[in-house]
Amino acid sequence: MINAQDLTVRYGSTTALQGVCLEIRPGEFVLITGPSGCGKSTLAYTLGGLIPHAIPAQVTGQVEVAGLDTRARGLRELAQRVGVVLQNPSSQLFHLRVVDEVAFGPRNLGLDEDEVRHRTDWALAATGLAELRESRPAELSGGQKQCLAIASILAMRPLVLVLDEPTASLDVPSVRRVLDTLKTLKERLGLTIVVVEHRLAEATRLADRLVLMDQGRILADGKPEAVLGDRSMRNALGLRRLGGEPQVTWERLIAPNGRRAGDQEPLLTLEGVAAGYHRRAVIEEIDLTLYPGDFAALVGDNGAGKSTLGLVAAGLLKPLAGTVRYRNGDRPRPGLDVAMLFQNPADQLFTDCVDEELAFGPHNYACFDPAFHRQILAETDLLDLKDRRPLQLSVGQQQRAALGACLGLRPRLLILDEPTLGQDWGHLQRLMNFLTTLNRGGTAILLISHDYKLVHRYARRVFLMKRGRIRLAGRFKHPDSPGAGAHEAMEKGELYEAVHA
Repeated sequence: MINAQDLTVRYGSTTALQGVCLEIRPGEFVLITGPSGCGKSTLAYTLGGLIPHAIPAQVTGQVEVAGLDTRARGLRELAQRVGVVLQNPSSQLFHLRVVDEVAFGPRNLGLDEDEVRHRTDWALAATGLAELRESRPAELSGGQKQCLAIASILAMRPLVLVLDEPTASLDVPSVRRVLDTLKTLKERLGLTIVVVEHRLAEATRLADRLVLMDQGRILADGKPEAVLGDRSMRNALGLRRLGGEPQVTWERLIAPNGRRAGDQEPLLTLEGVAAGYHRRAVIEEIDLTLYPGDFAALVGDNGAGKSTLGLVAAGLLKPLAGTVRYRNGDRPRPGLDVAMLFQNPADQLFTDCVDEELAFGPHNYACFDPAFHRQILAETDLLDLKDRRPLQLSVGQQQRAALGACLGLRPRLLILDEPTLGQDWGHLQRLMNFLTTLNRGGTAILLISHDYKLVHRYARRVFLMKRGRIRLAGRFKHPDSPGAGAHEAMEKGELYEAVHA
């Protein structure tokens, strides 16, 4: 079904893939993983024909998918055989209603309206979007957009399905729903499925094979448990070990009485806040206080309002009601007092090279520190990429560049909205350890994430959102224990692996 021989892909002088050979049989479920920037997405887009037809690159070697030469055939013909779900779902959404987005593909295949309606309803139900069919895609949460992009491809019923990090922005119920759908497609319809992913725990249960990549080459190809069984290689490449998400709700994982700041003066206070878009509230009755040196997490299912709350806290979205106070009522200075890392890093990258991107804010505020600048480049693993154009990097590298740009101004409060996108565990752990050092120096951090392991390991306070309101506040605990002592053990430097993601 898929045959790539001696495949090499270059972007200008940068080689992304080097002599890749890969064969995938009809009906196989193949999982591709590896460190951030290793060439996974390039391989996925080449298999789907997006490279070189939509994404300029120099391609040598041979690639055949479903009997078609991906370089010789156009995207119109390839799209009927192979569907690609991109890493950034917003880039493939353009309709004004969710239902029209999903129906667009089947209609363009020339199917009758009954079949179009049947496929659309099935794809919406499979991805949990049935109740949002009349919603505007632009107003969905990042996770909901991810589900919508998947639904729009599923409705096409391609022979080959290629998904680039389909679970990156999804809550646990949505991850299971999507993976159950992929399992059904494989078993009942015989689809060939290729998934590029960092979150391996759930996906490996479905995969027939796991392909491990590094520096544009395939290092290993075999059964997931065999490939990931080499602990030294796993650690060297910064991969997570296998292990499932907790089979419980967030409520079971949060214990009351999270650590408070005592008599400290609040850094940021939200009281009775309501906010949303087009005069429609997405969050309501929000009461939240953050203190200097806080490391808090905001959790909850897709569409709960987490990103909206983050935008309000960052001063980027004006509330419809309530008050937002920074320190003694001062107006926060953008970047210096509160900085926010967006879900889509491309939204905040605009200079010609990584080095300039990280230095732009500090130069603008006349507070550039060369030593700190170099430290940020090192901790984000961007030293060797500092002369590259940010939008030519992988999504994971773009995420680190955007974070580095936020850190350069040494903000008093840093808000991270799903920082795991495109990140292997090694890069993510290194970044979080650096942030922990800054946090000990007084920088407050608000982490918005679905990642159990990340929240468990780093956050000292946890706020659970449901349907636009904060329903629970406390500390994270292991689901099978009363919880005392777990976080304290981590603070002493012990590697606490009670929760694996």
